[in-house]
Amino acid sequence: MNVQEECPLCGDHGKLFYKDVFFRCDTCKGVFRSDRPDPTEEKARYEAHDNDVNDRDYRNFVDPITRAVKTNFTLEHKGLDFGAGTGPVISKILQDAGYDIKQYDPFFHDDYELLKQRYHYIVCCEVMEHFHDPYREFKLLKEMLLPGGHLYCMTYLYRDDIDFHTWGYKEDFTHIFFYQKETLEWIKHRFGFSKLEIDNRLIDYVCR
Repeated sequence: MNVQEECPLCGDHGKLFYKDVFFRCDTCKGVFRSDRPDPTEEKARYEAHDNDVNDRDYRNFVDPITRAVKTNFTLEHKGLDFGAGTGPVISKILQDAGYDIKQYDPFFHDDYELLKQRYHYIVCCEVMEHFHDPYREFKLLKEMLLPGGHLYCMTYLYRDDIDFHTWGYKEDFTHIFFYQKETLEWIKHRFGFSKLEIDNRLIDYVCR
């Protein structure tokens, strides 16, 4: 039986990939869940995260993004921490260094006026795998960037040599969409980013 599900990123049809929950798209190569968490359960899951902004391991975890911002931008530039969550450690580190960065999160920092502004850089750390509608979210992120701006994302990419059965990243029920290198390239071309660089967990899109 050829079971298919519409891909929430490219709109093509994904084929059943693992058990009866995960599908894989032949077009953008994304892997996605067919089920979606209830918003109340999803928020409770995020609130259970131990995201202490002063925790050294947590600060080290986000270091690739904070270093990239400090390397490419100055205190005069305007940034957004998109999906900042309960412990916006990236914002904390950058604000302590004098950077102008605001926080947006649909559950914890839901100031929608921030989504009407434009930014020199946007950081999106361990967030893109939670997108229920990745097409809409990447379209929004691109529209919020000024020319020459950077979108810095961090997530764990899926590869064909990973044993999906034992891959722990899929076990979080709030992880909806998993990206491969080809998926990131599809996003680059579809939304008109001028450049894409991938350095392990760090994904850097540059706006035209």
